[in-house]
Amino acid sequence: VQLQASGGGLVQAGGSLRLSCAASGGTFSRYFMGWFRQAAGKEREFVGAINWSGSPTYYKDSVKGRFTISRDNANNAMYLQMNSLKPEDTAVYYCAVLRPDYTGSLGLEQGYEYWGQGTLVTVSS
Repeated sequence: VQLQASGGGLVQAGGSLRLSCAASGGTFSRYFMGWFRQAAGKEREFVGAINWSGSPTYYKDSVKGRFTISRDNANNAMYLQMNSLKPEDTAVYYCAVLRPDYTGSLGLEQGYEYWGQGTLVTVSS
């Protein structure tokens, strides 16, 4: 499975961006997927995840109500709509595929087996 994240860029605080994650190889519609981010000098952290069918979705508390994860199984794509962006959202954002046999916390990197290369989001104040 190969993943490619895109859509990052520079945006002012309060603005919006939509990230995309394109998948190839495997059966996309069977994957439980997640978004992570890593700010400079910090560890990578969980942002949210989405079930194979598109529901339910899960979010880090600090992005609830601002970020929305969706997917288009017909086009092997997942999205992260980010609204009301804050400077603290600045990070490289990664998409990932959950291990099919994983039963632990969705927020742990160890649960994900395939990762995209990341796309940089910079939010200016």
